[in-house]
Amino acid sequence: MPFMPPFIAPSLHTEPESALNEVRAIYAQQINHLREAMQRFVAGEGLPGRVRACYPYVRIQTESVMPQAALENSGLSYGFVASAGRYETTLTRPDLYASYYLDQFRLLLQNHGVPLEVGVSNEPIPVHFSFAEHDHIEGNLAPARRMMMRDLFDLPDLGRMDDGIANGTLQFDPEHPLPLSLFTASRVDYSLHRMRHYTGSAPEWCQNFILFTNYQFYIDEFIRLGHEEMNRADSEYVAFVEPGNVVTRRVGLPREAMDSFGAPPPRLPQMPAYHLVRPGHGGITMINIGVGPANAKNITDHVAVLRPHAWLMLGHCAGLRNSQQLGDYVLAHAYVREDHVLDEELPLWVPIPALAEIQVALEHAVADVTQCKGADLKRIMRTGTVASTDNRNWELLPGNEPQRRFSISRAVALDMESATIAANGFRFRVPYGTLLCVSDKPLHGEIKLPGMANHFYRERVDQHLRIGMRAIEILRQGGPQRLHSRKLRAFDEVAFQ
Repeated sequence: MPFMPPFIAPSLHTEPESALNEVRAIYAQQINHLREAMQRFVAGEGLPGRVRACYPYVRIQTESVMPQAALENSGLSYGFVASAGRYETTLTRPDLYASYYLDQFRLLLQNHGVPLEVGVSNEPIPVHFSFAEHDHIEGNLAPARRMMMRDLFDLPDLGRMDDGIANGTLQFDPEHPLPLSLFTASRVDYSLHRMRHYTGSAPEWCQNFILFTNYQFYIDEFIRLGHEEMNRADSEYVAFVEPGNVVTRRVGLPREAMDSFGAPPPRLPQMPAYHLVRPGHGGITMINIGVGPANAKNITDHVAVLRPHAWLMLGHCAGLRNSQQLGDYVLAHAYVREDHVLDEELPLWVPIPALAEIQVALEHAVADVTQCKGADLKRIMRTGTVASTDNRNWELLPGNEPQRRFSISRAVALDMESATIAANGFRFRVPYGTLLCVSDKPLHGEIKLPGMANHFYRERVDQHLRIGMRAIEILRQGGPQRLHSRKLRAFDEVAFQ
């Protein structure tokens, strides 16, 4: 007989705040049950049975679809179910997702006019996901005691954490509710924990606009600009957060309770994240993903559960055209996917479209920062196809086969990450874009040499980063409703953004 907290009956809600409060109450009860049991276990006490706690769920039952006129007037690509029926999803971390959940609940109530049901699901909360941010309970257990955990607590079950909903491959029993969200609660928790590991900072600091880069030079400049913003009393940003959750508040603002938990790590994490924080999570997070499509897929698999409004790739590329100059920009409008890391989840026959709102913002940002217009702008920025490969030494392959493929595809630039980031944005319905800077031209004998590279980095990195940040300002001003395009949604899409 499982050792569970007292039963909470499902309840109906016609106000989003009421539904969220019930989610909070259920989640707190279930998490506290796990934490108290774990504390007893660590202290050496016996437990009355296998400990179990479950995530809250939200469910909607509708007999009709959203009226076509209302659908067209809303201007949104989310917030409604695809057809009549029963839909539900499990939920986690209402402290972190409060604003997001309120928006999704409000839209469902507004668009369908039926109450939301909130209750306790049958999806167990793995005990690892119940630990508080600074808990290190397992380290206090003897090896034999640690082995007993699997007999007394639910551990992460990877079978519940796949991406079948996002990939469109999940088969549903006719009696089972259809999904409201791309991710189950345990899948979200898994990624939140992975993000702490890879980025060295708490997910709470992540902002709604993400910049990815493959070079530390960009991060160094972002750090400099972040501290510069913190020294400006009139800055729109309120904090700058570095790995280890080290917080610098804007001049004149008091420190907050969470700031005291930060400490510089003994070494940087694999993909360090830096956060220029704006109220309402409207700031910028920048992550150095390192080199290669595997890293790019790994981090975007996890960042996607935060449901950001956009992510952009800023990095270096090989220019493939003789007319390009070192330091020129490439605005990707199509991708050749030779990265292979997403071939199983997103077949190569799936096109990855350019998103007009992102393209326009990036082009305007280049013009604003460089002060170039018309023919001068075209001279320093080329729009074209970007190829991404998983072979860093593609130039050494025999027979010039890669060059032939890149030529047939009309690619103008080559890197190792951009197609992966765009494809995972498409897969997870996160608006995406790519602006690269030509750092070498291997097909034309212009390879990176130390002296050239150092000069190039000094000259271009600051400008390129400012362009990315300016593009985010433009996207933010346009509002998230313009970003979440119907291009990213399937015809049988989930309701949650």
